[in-house]
Amino acid sequence: MAIKDKVIIITGASSGIGAATAKLLAQKGAKVVLAARREDKLQVLTKEITSKGGQASYQVTDVTSKTANEVLVQSALKKYGRVDTIFLNAGLMPSSRLSTLKTDEWDKMVDVNFKGVLNGIAAILPIFLKQNSGQIVVTSSVAGLKPYLNSGVYGATKHAIRDLMEVLRMEAATDGNNIRTTTIYPAAIQTELLDTVSDKQAAKALHKTYNNYQISPERIANAVAFAIDQPEDTDISELTIGPTKQPW
Repeated sequence: MAIKDKVIIITGASSGIGAATAKLLAQKGAKVVLAARREDKLQVLTKEITSKGGQASYQVTDVTSKTANEVLVQSALKKYGRVDTIFLNAGLMPSSRLSTLKTDEWDKMVDVNFKGVLNGIAAILPIFLKQNSGQIVVTSSVAGLKPYLNSGVYGATKHAIRDLMEVLRMEAATDGNNIRTTTIYPAAIQTELLDTVSDKQAAKALHKTYNNYQISPERIANAVAFAIDQPEDTDISELTIGPTKQPW
């Protein structure tokens, strides 16, 4: 089943990678269900997609809430009758050295970056098991592949996603339920992630890196579309994408 006519839920859809992916998938004929906390941005994006002939709806969603994730999935089912793919893309990156003890920011990263993914999986998995098909795509980070200074907790949440998704892939293959999994590892991508960095030292280092290397979120959207567009018997389990000139 190609992208056309697939029903695809996207969290973190109000900007950056999520918004770029929503536009591209809708352009390719998917029915996209947009999820984020900022309703004003969801409204604008939905209108932009539909004005160009695409199919889109939205549901205001806080991924840290298990109930909100369930409502999101049910709203997609109510509108379109099925869900084929969920792209769990919401994330925060308030990086800092561990010694600064920004524990409130640690909690937020764990809640959004990791528990948000768990909540999304918990909400969609019963549907995919019933359908005996589906695909779960998750945004991790190159910080989920190796350590980076100032990214101890952020990287830990992204490493956790890597293990979680690989086990999910193995379980799906063993159980024969036709559920595909894809984990995306972006490097320096132009998004709003840097806006969440409150630590001045970490922010300075990140801005320098991103100013030198960052590429557009459309590059990640292309990769997500590629993974979704594969035949149902083919699973693209991991994709690492970044600027050609960045030695990440």
